[in-house]
Amino acid sequence: MAVWGYAFFQRALAAGLLVGLVCALVSFFVVLKRLAFIGTGIAHSTFGGLALGLALGVNPLVPAGAVALVTAWSIGLLSQKGHLHEDTAIGIVFSAAMALGVVILGFYRGYGDVFSYLFGNILAVTGSDLMILAVSALLVTAFIAFFFRDLLALAFDEETARATGLPVTPLYLGLLTGIALAVVVAVKSVGIILASALLVIPAATGYQLADNYRSMLLFTLGSSLLAVMVGLFLSFYLNLPSGAAIVLVATLFFLFSLIPGRHKGLG
Repeated sequence: MAVWGYAFFQRALAAGLLVGLVCALVSFFVVLKRLAFIGTGIAHSTFGGLALGLALGVNPLVPAGAVALVTAWSIGLLSQKGHLHEDTAIGIVFSAAMALGVVILGFYRGYGDVFSYLFGNILAVTGSDLMILAVSALLVTAFIAFFFRDLLALAFDEETARATGLPVTPLYLGLLTGIALAVVVAVKSVGIILASALLVIPAATGYQLADNYRSMLLFTLGSSLLAVMVGLFLSFYLNLPSGAAIVLVATLFFLFSLIPGRHKGLG
């Protein structure tokens, strides 16, 4: 039977396309606004939610999403209030979430499941996982499509955006919410450890190849979707860890973009 005939591969391909789409849209703004460390912090904070879900016997992606949202909003509010440096807030929040996960795992015996979420396995995506991914992807895509120009202004110059009357704080919290949902989408396929990579590498590739924001978005989407699909096929045929294969392919695309003569420069 051809690979397309397997139901698990069909689910994996659908999940991969959703992951590629959402991560590309979010990474576009993560790179422009230099939020890479926030993405890493939110991704690692989901460990506490995943551990809670495994201990309670519910789909771990649900509590992981809740923890990711709380983490994102906490970081955003602390950052906007200005009472604490952003990097410090990120370090405190995601460290506490991971510590909570470790404590919960002390009462839980299913460590094999934990490792599957740490490193991801897109070939193990279930129907309920796919439904959560689809809803999350729809919410993130709709938000970015509706507020794209405002988010671009926020990413380019926050002070100017505020001076022109844009609701900077709600937009910033909305963007962080999108990052949190993108992390939840990516955790099942590439794992906690590698999810943050998909929030940075596709847009970094687009940044290298594009000479304007529109082409950067197109290169970002193209490299992200292609990396997921090529990584998925390599994972299936070469028996490689799916998350690592996807991220390595995305990294190869970025290295290709660094070849002299291909860099155009944005701005």
